[in-house]
Amino acid sequence: MIVNLHKNYEKIFLSWIIVLILMVASIIIVGGLTRLTDSGLSITQWELFSGILPPYTESEWIYYFNLYKEIPEFKLQNYSMTMREFKVIFWWEWIHRFLGRLIGLSILIPLIFFSFKINKKRLINLYLVFLLVCFQGFVGWYMVASGLVDRVDVSHFRLSAHLFIAFLILSCLIWYYLNLKHNTNKNFLINNSELRLIKFFILLIFLQIIFGAFVSGLDAGKIYQTWPLMNESYLPGDINFKDYRSFLDLNDRSVVQFIHRNVAYLILFIFIYIGYRIKNLKMTHLYKSYSYLLGLIFIQIILGILALISNLHIAIASMHQISSIFLIIFSLNFYFKSIN
Repeated sequence: MIVNLHKNYEKIFLSWIIVLILMVASIIIVGGLTRLTDSGLSITQWELFSGILPPYTESEWIYYFNLYKEIPEFKLQNYSMTMREFKVIFWWEWIHRFLGRLIGLSILIPLIFFSFKINKKRLINLYLVFLLVCFQGFVGWYMVASGLVDRVDVSHFRLSAHLFIAFLILSCLIWYYLNLKHNTNKNFLINNSELRLIKFFILLIFLQIIFGAFVSGLDAGKIYQTWPLMNESYLPGDINFKDYRSFLDLNDRSVVQFIHRNVAYLILFIFIYIGYRIKNLKMTHLYKSYSYLLGLIFIQIILGILALISNLHIAIASMHQISSIFLIIFSLNFYFKSIN
């Protein structure tokens, strides 16, 4: 991607994109930990500007704790929580929101600066990324709001939308960086029959991320904590496999976990077949990136299994989500190299 920057700004521009990628990856990790520690509902208001600063005085902490005491999560689940325990979950959510604000500013301010240095057409993808970040802030609050009235947690559908957009933002930045680094202008949506299987593979990874959010939001990882079978059977007994409509019930924890497991197997099998085609076509320039990505897929599956059988140990579950970030990065890099 040629942006026609003065040499003095080239390294700054590239470094800026790298920093944005790291920041988005960081907020995905923190968001995962916020979910794993059940901290997402600790701040019950959306204060875009006044919420930038955390509580300092004891009276401010009491104010926020009293707000938390009004929602179902406290009344039905955390009614014995102390102020000290509340501060722990509050800080996770506050850091998550602070990072979101910081990312928004870290895109907007440099974007305004570079708008005077570069043809604006060259920055249109970054304008779109900024709009996605703004929309993500709305979706984040929309998600939190679902857990403030009638339930003790957030909607898993809204949670998955929030996570999907985060990975979409990350993917846009990675693709922009790859074009920038290699001075190319490769189109992700290129119409090439030879690349359809790889695009389908990446689509499956995004689908798997969505179902991973479903598993998390429904606590579906707390049932069938065995592998490779689901309580001594590949087909769990509480799903009616004779009726395809059973698989449309995405509120069913068994259905969601079963799909999540099997999409993982499908991703692995498809990528092994991609490797077979690469070898037959002697696409030697893809061998190295293919090997790295195949290794990551195995690591991700192993971490998913360990998270399940360890009763969602927070460290392993977090590593499982971190691994998904690397999986997206290496998948996009592999696809990028596949485009001639």
